[in-house]
Amino acid sequence: MAEYKSIKGFQIQSTSSDPVPYSGSWSSGGSLNTGRAYAGASGNIPAGLTFGGYDGSSPGYLANTESYNGTAWSEVNDLNTARGALGYAGATSTNAIAISGAHPPGAYKTQVEKWDGSSWTETGDVNAARYLASGAGTNTAAIYFGGLTPSAAPPPGRVNNTESFNGASWTEVNNLNAAKNQGAGSGTATAALSIGGTPNGSANLATVEQWNGTSWTETTDINNARRGLAGSSGSGTVTDTLVFGGYTTTAVANTESWNGTSWTEVNDLATAGNELGGTGTTSTALALGREPPSNYALTEEWSFPSGPSFLVEGDMWFNSSSQTLKVCGAAAGVPAGAWASGGALNAGRSQAGPAGISQTSAMVSSGRGGPSTAGVASCEQYNGSSWTEVADVNTARSSLAGGGTQTANYIAGGRQGPPSGKNETEIWNGSSWTEVNNLNTGRAYVTGNGTSTAGLVAGGSEPPTRAYVESWDGTSWTEVSDLNTAKIYRSMFGGSVSQTAAVCVGGEDPAVDISETWDGSSWTEGNNLNTARGSSGVAGTSTFGMIYGGQTAPTYMAQTEVYNGTSYTEIGDLATNTGYTVPANNSGNTTAIAAGGFAPGLTTATEEFTASAAVATVTTS
Repeated sequence: MAEYKSIKGFQIQSTSSDPVPYSGSWSSGGSLNTGRAYAGASGNIPAGLTFGGYDGSSPGYLANTESYNGTAWSEVNDLNTARGALGYAGATSTNAIAISGAHPPGAYKTQVEKWDGSSWTETGDVNAARYLASGAGTNTAAIYFGGLTPSAAPPPGRVNNTESFNGASWTEVNNLNAAKNQGAGSGTATAALSIGGTPNGSANLATVEQWNGTSWTETTDINNARRGLAGSSGSGTVTDTLVFGGYTTTAVANTESWNGTSWTEVNDLATAGNELGGTGTTSTALALGREPPSNYALTEEWSFPSGPSFLVEGDMWFNSSSQTLKVCGAAAGVPAGAWASGGALNAGRSQAGPAGISQTSAMVSSGRGGPSTAGVASCEQYNGSSWTEVADVNTARSSLAGGGTQTANYIAGGRQGPPSGKNETEIWNGSSWTEVNNLNTGRAYVTGNGTSTAGLVAGGSEPPTRAYVESWDGTSWTEVSDLNTAKIYRSMFGGSVSQTAAVCVGGEDPAVDISETWDGSSWTEGNNLNTARGSSGVAGTSTFGMIYGGQTAPTYMAQTEVYNGTSYTEIGDLATNTGYTVPANNSGNTTAIAAGGFAPGLTTATEEFTASAAVATVTTS
């Protein structure tokens, strides 16, 4: 008999217990000799450096420098000028730069010093002295941005100044888009990130700006707005960065990982804190010192485990104890995942026509774009990081149905002002819209799914509220079996995979928890939602779907539930309570996208869901 390896090309490992998923975490490191907050840092594990800072005494601003060997900190040569709240960068423990800062309060420093692995040397001063600013790069090529300066009104005032360092002198270059301080920096002198911070000392920012060597551009927000957070400084890159800690209304432990497109919440610091020093990448990082003062001496190390007992997605093994074949994957069981911020729509809208097959290929069409319910004609497409406007629809409307892909989709029904429903149908070919045969029954508040040649619309109101369902074959609409429950603002998923298998769920006026399954000829009621709602976003197939957000009038909600073909299970919520969001992904419940909606009030926000890998038993049927 042939071996599995000779047939499939790999062996299946046999083990008496399941390995555990491969994920990063924080662990305790050696304590600092001189505890502090507001310090600089460079390097990584097992070779790090910290310098300057504030130890809570009077005046308390430090010149102390310490070197880390992965176990303990050792005192080395001090800075020439003691300071705290300084800018810093450095790719290694032998290459660091200490920029500007303050000592004592009110005394702003222009001095800049470079570390060569054994001592500090003064180099060219910055043009604008400031503190609580951010840095990125190395001691031969760096940038310095944001912060507080005595020259800005009222003093001290926040600035958006950016300066570039060539190894000897500083040059003023294009500013950040927004003035702020207490943000985190990461990257190099030509490719950097400015992350979070505060514009006024009390509000917290989630905004992230990316530097390309010439100018700053806003990119995807972090999930948790905060100030006083730390990042990877000169060790991270614009596609590989970790940020951690910070302050909202209290010190937080949140850690987020950046892959160049989106931020993912990962394991928290063991001890919450703000104004901490930070350096490293998404693979290894150091968090050192922090407010409050009781945590000044703490060090935490971020790393990933190694060895055969840890899993990555796609691993398969045979558990000899349970006599079962198992696999690690994002689609295993109920997905454990999180919502992360995506690129903002160009214009806030809700109740729009959805289309899309993935987080990098989505589209929203028409919809409500202001106080009027008449609808807007504009459409936007998403590439995974930003939305771009494309050709307008022929008939603007809100509360419409839609389905398909970014290059081939349809919209149908909706309303223009008065609640009476529209019957117009339009087809998108990737560049323009064409009016085609109308619905048999015009209606608003309708739901839909499917493709440009195989669509399905259900429910809605003419008025009155109807249970009608119509099927689209690419040319005309045909009436098919009605829903069991007539409601407005129901949501449908699964029809994009098969016109003969879909789920219609929820509904409004009042909100219901009803779920019905379509088999191609009739609707059957199944297990209910955990939370009644209408106007929700949905994604997935009739056996593997999810529903998120929605409204139980007048309350908007963030709850997310996944569907396994039989029942619904609650998982992680949206970041913001949102109704009438545009569901623009139908590839499954391991990824999803929610664009726009009411929160309350029209929003441009986009959120992306990504499931983490889990362990499942392999079965056959």
